[in-house]
Amino acid sequence: MTAPDTVITLGPPRASDRDRVTAMVEATGVFRPDEVAVALEVFDGAVEHPGVDYHGLCAFEEETLVGFTLFGSTPCTMATWDLYWIVVDPTAHRHGIGRQLMAAAERAVRSHGGQLLVVETSSRDDYQPTRDFYESLAYDRAARIPGYYAPGDDLVVFVKPLETETAQHG
Repeated sequence: MTAPDTVITLGPPRASDRDRVTAMVEATGVFRPDEVAVALEVFDGAVEHPGVDYHGLCAFEEETLVGFTLFGSTPCTMATWDLYWIVVDPTAHRHGIGRQLMAAAERAVRSHGGQLLVVETSSRDDYQPTRDFYESLAYDRAARIPGYYAPGDDLVVFVKPLETETAQHG
């Protein structure tokens, strides 16, 4: 499907991609059915009302959806945003798609005045590559809440301060 360091096209989420999103989230093998339902709920929100509660970016190789990310501003904060989901088709892992999606999401957050991006993930062993991914992108491990998702499944919180557009160009 994809070659390492594949150049992809980024675009907004489309309703017609919903089945593909479902397939990719399920194919990761790490999400429970209730988590898949939440991913679809957030995806639907990004499609139906873009930029209201959720923002989305999709990665396409030609016309095929190979990854997506969903994010939004954190209620009751001045400039904090949450990364809700990032999923890359497992057949396309380690080809740079996740990095391209994260870089684009960070740019989008900055363009809306965001200054801090927060990512929540699991402490389970099957999430180690995910935690390594965030750390490789300069996200700092900021907190760990024992037993948050389930007994023995802690919440691990990563954060990354984002430079403002002025600081980047000034």
